[in-house]
Amino acid sequence: MKSFMSRAALAGVLMGVSVLASAATPAPKDAEVFIVSPEDGATVSQEFKVKFGVKNIALAPAGDVTRNTGHHHLLIDVDGLPAEGAPIPTDAHHMHFGKAQTEATIKLAPGKHTLQLILGDSGHMPFDPSIVSEKITVNVK
Repeated sequence: MKSFMSRAALAGVLMGVSVLASAATPAPKDAEVFIVSPEDGATVSQEFKVKFGVKNIALAPAGDVTRNTGHHHLLIDVDGLPAEGAPIPTDAHHMHFGKAQTEATIKLAPGKHTLQLILGDSGHMPFDPSIVSEKITVNVK
């Protein structure tokens, strides 16, 4: 019986910790993220630079828990935003900039593509509410 109670207590503690770990960081008041360049509708070469901007929030590397800071994630050809309460995925459509970079050179296939930024907190989680840019379209030649 003691063993069962110990396991039940441990399970309860672990569940509580996992709930706390997945709690979203509150977004700073009036925080904004935006794409500085290219402009919406621009025609770009297959390799081009994307510049990121923020307002009313500071940038910090992933893992830095300083209040009111975050880092960029670039969403490429994504229809919906990443799930709330879960880290932003890492794949060909979700680029992480966990060193607090403010620009990146990316390479895309010819055609029409959408770009959007979302800020992540120290653990790559979207803020609550999410801090996202307007979605832009680029034409890659």
